[in-house]
Amino acid sequence: MGNSTLLPELISCTADRAPHSTAITYGKDSLSYESLQQQVTALASGLLSLGLQRGERVAIYLEKRFETVIASFAAPSAGGVFVPLNPLLKAEQVSYILRDCNVRTLITSPERLSALQGVLSDCHDLRHVVLTHADCALPEIPGIHACHWNSLLEVPYKRGHRVIDTDMLGILYTSGSTGKPKGVVLSHRNMVAGAKSVASYLENNSNDTLLAALPLSFDAGFSQLTTAFHSGARVVLLNYLLPRDVLKAIENEKVTGLTAVPPLYIQLTQLNWPATVTEHLRYFANTGGRMPRETLDALRRHLPKTKPYLMYGLTEAFRSTYLPPSEVDKRPDSIGKAIPNAEILVLREDGTPCSPHEPGELVHRGALVGMGYWNDKEKTEERYKPLPVHAPGREAGLMLQEIAVFSGDTVRMDEEGFLYFIGRRDEMMKTSGYRVSPTEVEEILYATKMVGECVAFGVDDDRLGQAIQVIATPIDGVAIDVEALMAECRQRMPAYMIPAGIDIRHGPLPRNPNGKIDRKTLSTEWCEKQPR
Repeated sequence: MGNSTLLPELISCTADRAPHSTAITYGKDSLSYESLQQQVTALASGLLSLGLQRGERVAIYLEKRFETVIASFAAPSAGGVFVPLNPLLKAEQVSYILRDCNVRTLITSPERLSALQGVLSDCHDLRHVVLTHADCALPEIPGIHACHWNSLLEVPYKRGHRVIDTDMLGILYTSGSTGKPKGVVLSHRNMVAGAKSVASYLENNSNDTLLAALPLSFDAGFSQLTTAFHSGARVVLLNYLLPRDVLKAIENEKVTGLTAVPPLYIQLTQLNWPATVTEHLRYFANTGGRMPRETLDALRRHLPKTKPYLMYGLTEAFRSTYLPPSEVDKRPDSIGKAIPNAEILVLREDGTPCSPHEPGELVHRGALVGMGYWNDKEKTEERYKPLPVHAPGREAGLMLQEIAVFSGDTVRMDEEGFLYFIGRRDEMMKTSGYRVSPTEVEEILYATKMVGECVAFGVDDDRLGQAIQVIATPIDGVAIDVEALMAECRQRMPAYMIPAGIDIRHGPLPRNPNGKIDRKTLSTEWCEKQPR
């Protein structure tokens, strides 16, 4: 394990000490650490030849493949900022992100670029498009220079812009309560500290093989890369269609570490596990929501020798807590304690610490606290705030303020310091591991021009964590064709955002005192009417 301070050094340090070790596997092909380092350096030079300036954004709109990994490390190696885009996003959502963070360079495939043709004219800062396929014809896009990936790899070496560990490294977009995605800004320090922390408690080493089943646009998905590269381990990239594909990959690649969201684990428990899977899988870990007790028990029956790690994290602070495997039998509902190099506080509204078992807000302090939300001062000030004067770790003689992440999640802490999740304080929905804004769903429904009013909310679901439910009213009394509306949703939304159900009501929806549609009341009424 190297003494990395910048993200690209996670690769270069391992390449120096173990150049021929396998870094990543995709399909039947693999790249050694030496080869990966060479391609990262080459692409960084290519990006610099396009005029990439320090801090400029490079968006990556690809499924998991070698180029996705190389580009994610090459952009910061050149001194730029990488912006990973979820491959499930539709054109309008991609366009919003490209515009929001003023992306100058987009790396994508010809097929994905074709789907974006109708929105690129709105992306006024976009100057370059890099296509991954060498044999494709370069499109002519007004005001945008298109080039092939391979042509950038052939550019003579150029030294990247000087950066330090507190410089901006990447922007990870997550749904926001305003309906538009929020860009969480992370520094080199955040990512590297996170890699070292996670690797330490998962006990990762150069003998590990980690399965990258989560999207690399997720903090936990990208963490599979950073943790592995810090440890000198191998990462297997997997774009799976069926849960059975995950089991096959674990078996065929002799995977030792799996991190996934609860909905995938639920599906996996319903399959027959080959005995060879259990021979190599050293641990499994959850992210993106609480692991249902039944699912945890079923996994442990399938994997009696595999260590379970129950985790909790925020994109705004990468990872916050974990429950050691030795504590799972004793307290399976706990989210554990703070990860290494972080402190988790449970505070009252006045900033004072809560007593044992008293509900309060989870506050994260330490090296993993991000740099705020891109281009959103108001939301940044809501979530990233100075540590209160009464909080542990805040001494009166300190003149500079320390910024911590106030999660918006309510938790309690027992007498031994173990944390228990109670609920989310905002209206965000968490489904299939994704954070989804109800307003974002509603805006898309309104865009169909098939509804008069609508409201979206999350309801508890054993498989998804939360399922998205919608209540809508017709326009001027004209009946809503629910099947046609659902078809529009499938056309306009990523799969994880599509409502599980749409109920039709007549007349205006109830309002709260501020004149807004009363989401909470509607959600409560809907749940009370469901059969128990």
